[in-house]
Amino acid sequence: MNKEKVGISFAGNILVDIVKTIDSYPGMGMLANISEVSQSVGGCVPNTGIDLAKIDSSVPINAIGCVGNDDYGRYVVSRLNEYKIDTGRITVTDDAPTSFSDVMSLKTGDRTFFHARGANAKFSPAQIDLSAINSKMLHAGYILLLDAFDQKDAEYGTVMARFLKAVRDRGIKTSIDVVSDDTGDYAAIVKPALKYTDYAIINEIECCRIWGISHLNKGKLDVPAVKRAMELTLASGVREKVIVHCKEAGFVLDKSGKFTQTASLVIPKEKIKGSVGAGDAFCAGALYGIYNDFDDEHILRFASAAAACSLFSKNSIDGMLSAGEIENMDRMFSRKTM
Repeated sequence: MNKEKVGISFAGNILVDIVKTIDSYPGMGMLANISEVSQSVGGCVPNTGIDLAKIDSSVPINAIGCVGNDDYGRYVVSRLNEYKIDTGRITVTDDAPTSFSDVMSLKTGDRTFFHARGANAKFSPAQIDLSAINSKMLHAGYILLLDAFDQKDAEYGTVMARFLKAVRDRGIKTSIDVVSDDTGDYAAIVKPALKYTDYAIINEIECCRIWGISHLNKGKLDVPAVKRAMELTLASGVREKVIVHCKEAGFVLDKSGKFTQTASLVIPKEKIKGSVGAGDAFCAGALYGIYNDFDDEHILRFASAAAACSLFSKNSIDGMLSAGEIENMDRMFSRKTM
C-alpha cells in the first residue's frame, strides 16, 4: 500500500545572495555608495522552502537542486539543515560553482540582480529520483533560469514540461514559479509547462509577458489586463489556480473561472528594510494556504501578509514569521486602496 503523500518538495534554483545596500542606482560609468553588505541564501528552493519551514515547522519539506563543491554550497545546505529541511536530494558538483547573485538594494526596497548561473545550469531531471519523492506537492522554480529544464523537448515543448508531466503521473500536485528576466522567451519556455501545472504562482510582469500583454496602463497597474493574462494562462492547461502577485495586490483565478483580488498590506516606510525575496515569501504563503485548503480570499490575505513580513529584513528569509503571527499581521495593518 502506498504511503499517504505529505509535505512539499521544492525543486530548482539554489544560490547565495550577496545583498549590497546602495544609496542610488548609478548610470553607466558612474559611482554609487555601498552602505551595507550581507550574505544570505537565495533562489526558489532555499527562499520558499525556509519561509515555509518558518511558517509551520510541522510541514515536511524536501530540497532538490544542485550546488557546487564550495563554501557557498556548504553554506546553503547548512542553512537548509537548520530548519530541518531534507537536503538529501541536493546534488553536489565539481563542474561548476554554486550559483550566486549580487543584489543591489535601494533603501526604498527596490533591487536589481546580477546573477551567475553556476551549478543551477547543471541541474537536470536526470538528477531527480521521482520514485523516492512522496510529497503532496512539488514546486518548481524558476522557469527561465534553469538551463537544462528550459531546453526544447520535441514531444512536450520543454524539458520542464516533460518533468512536470512525470511528477503529475506519480500523483503529486505541481506548482511553478518564473523569474523576471528581460531577455527570456516567455512564450516559448513558459507556455509548455502550463499544461502540466496545477498551480501557477507568478508575478504580474511574468504572467503578462507570456502573452505579450502590458501590465501597465498610463504607468499604473492594469488589473483587467492582468486578469486577461491569467485567463489565457488558465486556458493553457493550469488545472487548479493561477495566482498572481504584485506590489499593489494579489489575484487568484480558479478552475471555475472565479476571480478574487486582495489589496496588499500598507507597511509604514520606516519599517521596510528591503524587498529581496518578497515574491518567494508570497509564494510560500500561497503554498501553505493551498496545502491547508484555505479558500481563495484567505490564500491571498495570508500570502500577502507573508510577503509583507519579508520587508522587515534586508535578506530573503529573516523577516518571515509563524503562521499565527502572519494571521496577526493581516489584522494589524490596513490594506491599500485599489
